[in-house]
Amino acid sequence: MNKFTELIQDIVNLWNNYGDSYLRGIRSTLVLALVATLIGVVIGFVCGVLNTIPYTKNDPPLKRFFLALIRVVVRVYVEVFRGTPMVLQAVFVYYGLPYVTNNAVRFSSVWLASIIIVSVNTGAYMTESVRGGIISIDRGQFEGAKAIGMNHYQSMTSVILPQALRNIMPQIGNNFIINVKDTSVMFIIGFPDFFAAHRAATGATFLYFPSATVEMVGYLTLTLVASFILRWLEKKMDGDSSYELAAADPLVMTAGTYRYSGKANDEDRLIMQKREQGKDG
Repeated sequence: MNKFTELIQDIVNLWNNYGDSYLRGIRSTLVLALVATLIGVVIGFVCGVLNTIPYTKNDPPLKRFFLALIRVVVRVYVEVFRGTPMVLQAVFVYYGLPYVTNNAVRFSSVWLASIIIVSVNTGAYMTESVRGGIISIDRGQFEGAKAIGMNHYQSMTSVILPQALRNIMPQIGNNFIINVKDTSVMFIIGFPDFFAAHRAATGATFLYFPSATVEMVGYLTLTLVASFILRWLEKKMDGDSSYELAAADPLVMTAGTYRYSGKANDEDRLIMQKREQGKDG
């Protein structure tokens, strides 16, 4: 019990002295995670769509060559960035580029470097998620779009991608939560995130475990709130799941038409009752 009391006291002292630093770190972590996830989603959609453009032996050789080349490039990109730790990617981008170019290419802003690194890493994971989301759509959707005269671009933007987006929405949220935690590796290039605030506090006070407890609670709170918001967004995208058969009109029953239950249905029933009363009268 004495140790627990001591821990609480150390945490209170840390927060009193370094609370502003922790909060600034939380803000930087959230901004980086959000921006990088959004950019990564865009990269993933572009690469995922390019990776699923169909071609056959009857297509022109030039088209087949470029589409095959695109798939090879996308595959190499995905395998490299999914198969290596982000901390090493940060080292290679931030320190490696100046090294191999004799400082011709270097980042003057650690924010820009961090956004690029996390975005490209996220894009590699999202590429496979988008590809999986597209191929999960029933083939009949493609054929139906083609039957009404849509080209590949129109069918993708108007029919396939809206459905694929809902399918991969959990993965987008998962990547955001992962980025909230994994941005901590950006301390290797000096990014001032939540973990960097922890390192600064422990370097000055040597209270490593109390500061780590603050970090643990902080990251857990961020991820739980993010999970709650993302689940709310998923439910909003699903819409109202309560359907009711409109049985007032026999013809409507025959047609098999469904309506949402709610105020509109109550009004329809009232109108139908008045019509029935009028007929009886």
